[in-house]
Amino acid sequence: MIEEMRLKDLGVIADATLPIGRGFTAITGETGAGKTMVVTGLGLLLGQRADSGAVRKGATQAAVEGVWLVPEDGPVAARVREAGGDVEPVGQGDAELYLGRTVSSEGRGRATVGGRTAPAGVLADLADDLVVVHGQSDQLRLRSAGAQRDALDRFGGHPVSTARSAYRAAWDSWRTLDAELTTLTGDRDERAREAEQLRAAIAEIEAAAPLAGEEDELARRAERLANAEDLRVAAVTAHAALSDEDGGPDVVTLLAEARRALERISDSDAALAAIGELVADLGYRATDASVALSGYLADLDESGPHELAAVDERRGVLAGLTRTHGSVDAAIALLETGSARLLELDDDGDRIERLTAERDAAAASLDAAAEALTAARRDAAERLGAAVTDELHALALPDARLVVEVSPTAPAGHGRDEVSILLAPHPGADPRPVSRGASGGELSRVMLAIEVVIAGVDPVPTFVFDEVDAGIGGAAAIEVGRRLARLAESSQVIAVTHLAQVAAFAGNHLTVVKGNDGAVTASSVRRLDGAEREAEMARLLSGLSDSEAALTHARELLETGRAR
Repeated sequence: MIEEMRLKDLGVIADATLPIGRGFTAITGETGAGKTMVVTGLGLLLGQRADSGAVRKGATQAAVEGVWLVPEDGPVAARVREAGGDVEPVGQGDAELYLGRTVSSEGRGRATVGGRTAPAGVLADLADDLVVVHGQSDQLRLRSAGAQRDALDRFGGHPVSTARSAYRAAWDSWRTLDAELTTLTGDRDERAREAEQLRAAIAEIEAAAPLAGEEDELARRAERLANAEDLRVAAVTAHAALSDEDGGPDVVTLLAEARRALERISDSDAALAAIGELVADLGYRATDASVALSGYLADLDESGPHELAAVDERRGVLAGLTRTHGSVDAAIALLETGSARLLELDDDGDRIERLTAERDAAAASLDAAAEALTAARRDAAERLGAAVTDELHALALPDARLVVEVSPTAPAGHGRDEVSILLAPHPGADPRPVSRGASGGELSRVMLAIEVVIAGVDPVPTFVFDEVDAGIGGAAAIEVGRRLARLAESSQVIAVTHLAQVAAFAGNHLTVVKGNDGAVTASSVRRLDGAEREAEMARLLSGLSDSEAALTHARELLETGRAR
């Protein structure tokens, strides 16, 4: 809902603030006062193309600002935050959204969304969730086939939405199966090559039978074997020093003598006894080291050039796996994952057969869902056409007939239906698309009738009507006003009008007052009530704001509007 809009240096408007609010707001004023600039300014806030010609003469730029009341956690607030802006919470789940747009006399412009500069395209993204504008034919909300289909679906309510949801689920299921089957059959040769390559790789890895960490172990063994002679000399020398088998002095013997010498006198001094224990421990350790060196030499003697050759050969096999797969660990991992992938690739024939059967079943379900959706839409189309036709008869189009046509089209996510809203303006005329079947004076009334009917089941936040009263008067104008008031029961309605019969039904009446400072026409906006409103209504009726007859008629109209 629009709470307020400010226009500055836009067209003939120097600086004007429009307090709008809930319900039905009528905007009136003398010809040339700038009423249409209200719609122009609103269009700028909704992302429409900026025109430097709209800048007031003598000004450097025009500016439009608007304050909307939107759900704090709704899609509009989410899109604003996505663009870097934010909304201002005001309680009860609502928040205020500030939008702005400037247009310079050179044609440059700037948009602000939620307090942050943003591309004008963001305003356009928000437009569908904020306002519906009806005026010239290029503002026709139902100009596209998709919009007409969506309008019918909105009117159709639960039966159509249920059928559409069922169709969408069937469509997604069929599309998933069809895409998978297409991939399988289209990539059959490529998948066969992949299976052949994978089979060869697995065979190579299985033949090599690599083990985790094997490369490091082989590297250590190769280093040992390459230095076997030096290792033997070092081990023999160390073993001889620890325990000389020829009876010469060695560490083990000397430590044993030292231990015995200390044990003989250890009872006389505890400190010496402790040292004796250390010497005894050194003896045991020297003996253990001597035994370990004996075992090491025995193992070393069993190794030879043939073992080094075997190690080098094994390292060569693992190096080949590394070149092919990046590492031995990657080759081992391929054994684990490749077998499952190979089973999947080898199962293509069975999968194709199985998927074909599943896709055929899904196609049958899709056909049934499409038929159900078409039937629901055709039922809604008949009801919508009849309801709008009744509205048109009350809006001074007594011979007009609206037809909502549902015809087959190519399958898509929304169904298999093309929806066309057609108008036959008089008996015997062939129904034609609304935008071509209605004259300029009829188009806004046709759209009003459609919106009144659809809003009864699915209202939108705000409607703006410009020229809704073109070409009518009298009782027809009263019916237009009455229907705008009815529409305002579920949506905010703003109508720019020159008819008192329409303005009488508004709960909020604003007038655009033209002034003249001797150079440039300027305008301001005032909210009317009481005698001021009666005078403006009289002016609309007769051109004279002080005519007693017109004032009497104005009071009658206002009473009619209040009673409606």
